[in-house]
Amino acid sequence: MKVELHCHLDGSLNIDFVQELLKEQGIVYEREELRKKLEVVSECTSLTEYLEKFELPLRCLQTKGGLRRAAYELVRDVSKEDVRYIEVRFAPMLSTENGLSCREVIASVVEGLKAGEREYGVFASAIVCAMRHHSLEQNMQMLVEAREFIGNGVCALDLAGDESAFPTNLFRRLFVQAKDWGIPFTIHSGECGSVDNIREAIILGAKRLGHGIALEKSLELRKLCKEKGIGIEMCPTSNLQTKAVSSLEKYPLEQFLNEGLLVSIHTDNRTVSGTTMEKEEKLVKEGLQISEEMLLQCTRNAIQTAFASNEIKEELMRRI
Repeated sequence: MKVELHCHLDGSLNIDFVQELLKEQGIVYEREELRKKLEVVSECTSLTEYLEKFELPLRCLQTKGGLRRAAYELVRDVSKEDVRYIEVRFAPMLSTENGLSCREVIASVVEGLKAGEREYGVFASAIVCAMRHHSLEQNMQMLVEAREFIGNGVCALDLAGDESAFPTNLFRRLFVQAKDWGIPFTIHSGECGSVDNIREAIILGAKRLGHGIALEKSLELRKLCKEKGIGIEMCPTSNLQTKAVSSLEKYPLEQFLNEGLLVSIHTDNRTVSGTTMEKEEKLVKEGLQISEEMLLQCTRNAIQTAFASNEIKEELMRRI
């Protein structure tokens, strides 16, 4: 049984789905040609370059039908590898280019997730992403629209995008407001080596850190994360591709686990990174000699730090 907490909708679209929707827009690619357009290559040099792979997928997420189907098919796909709980993150404002309102975007994704949940027996909810390259006003507008879905299909807020260009402290007001409204949040932090962004996320009250690789630079912050029970969402394949780490041998997963951090393993972007939860677990098991017990601990950590009800968490723990 697997639990996935860090999975982006636009980076995890089924290739057949993308091919079909692009064709409807007059954009025709053979399947293998499209795969090369969507998947990152090993020569990728940075997160900035990695993010360029999202242009075509976002073209498929501009209609209610496209959004619903994308969310539904993702739940279907993850069910095939025994993922029983998934939090799917997406940026509503990136799907408003053709006239949909932010509320319509969120509602469509939630409808798709709920349909997938009913059919495939996977607990599924959404995390709405504020974007670093958007203005504070745009992100605040999104949060206002998302607020009514909290507890009804949406479980949390996130901040995503180019961390190196837009530090977290630019968005303090957004997270102060979220905290005031009782909206939990995770923040992409430390993916590009910034200890300051991790510190800022902890100060703001993040319940989890997306990636968190830069924690290896600060014993102080690792101790703080342990003390506060902050989850660390690690995505090995993606972290290697974006050069968050230079090699698998230097990946700090085992170190973090041995220090008692609530580390869990995820895909980040299934299609862009060409991965699955099965592949991620195989990578760390074979490449880092991570034991079965450590993998099991990662699953327990994921359940413990999930933005889910106690009832769902208890059910997931029983299934392990």
